[in-house]
Amino acid sequence: MPTFFAPDGTRLAYHVHGNVDSNGNGDGCADGDDTPVVCIPGGPADSRYLGDLGGLSAHRRLVVLDLRGTGRSAIPDDTSSYRCDRLVADVEALRTHLGLSRIDLLAHSAGANLATRYAARHPKRIGRLALITPGTRALGITISGEARLELARLRGAEPWFPAAFAALEAITGGTGSDWKAIGPFFYGRWDAAAQQHLTASRPENEEAVAHFAAEGAFAPDATRAALAGFGAPVLLLAGEFDVNSPPRSVAEAAGSFPDAALVVQPGAGHYPWLDDADRFVATVSAFLE
Repeated sequence: MPTFFAPDGTRLAYHVHGNVDSNGNGDGCADGDDTPVVCIPGGPADSRYLGDLGGLSAHRRLVVLDLRGTGRSAIPDDTSSYRCDRLVADVEALRTHLGLSRIDLLAHSAGANLATRYAARHPKRIGRLALITPGTRALGITISGEARLELARLRGAEPWFPAAFAALEAITGGTGSDWKAIGPFFYGRWDAAAQQHLTASRPENEEAVAHFAAEGAFAPDATRAALAGFGAPVLLLAGEFDVNSPPRSVAEAAGSFPDAALVVQPGAGHYPWLDDADRFVATVSAFLE
């Protein structure tokens, strides 16, 4: 598995999906027009839950980063380095390691906060930016509990709805913490594949999760000001039923970028490449190409 070093000496790993380079190493280095798309997972969780994003690797080579302390990447000596803004240096180190002057960047969920902060700090290093069911805290966009419940009610005909909705009401009201029970709301179809995926997508490094959003991680006013001059095209893809990143909040986030396209994938939850891989891949590959 290919690795590189962050500026603080932490060894970081990444996975390559799709075409290998001309010498067959699959080390993620660009080869002609076969430039990779750098992918940032959410969580922070093991990036394996992204897979090859529903087959997107058939269109573009994917370089999927294991954030520090997750997957095959090392646990840092300084736990404060898990903070979102400090992870920007890890993404920049990966770009340098790949030998690319610019990268196409794709990020999912909480990883979109990191991608947004990277775009604000290194705007000239991004060719295209795809934010998939994105977290919006880096832009200062908050989501109320009632907004999540309103969206959840659209699933009222599902057999699992009563128990899942009761758990969601308790969580949004501050009286519950049964996150597993609300799992069905994150998927367009609550089938065996979704249930297995939910287990794989759970963060395992509690310290990484705790420090990711620590004070100073986002600086939304400064981030929005920096993005006012961001010149690269941006795709924001929301899932119709996603209670984690509701379409309304994603639409609001789109307003922070001068050249943004908003797409709401019908019938999708928080993982749209699982709910309808063909539609997801068609949308994202068209944008990247």
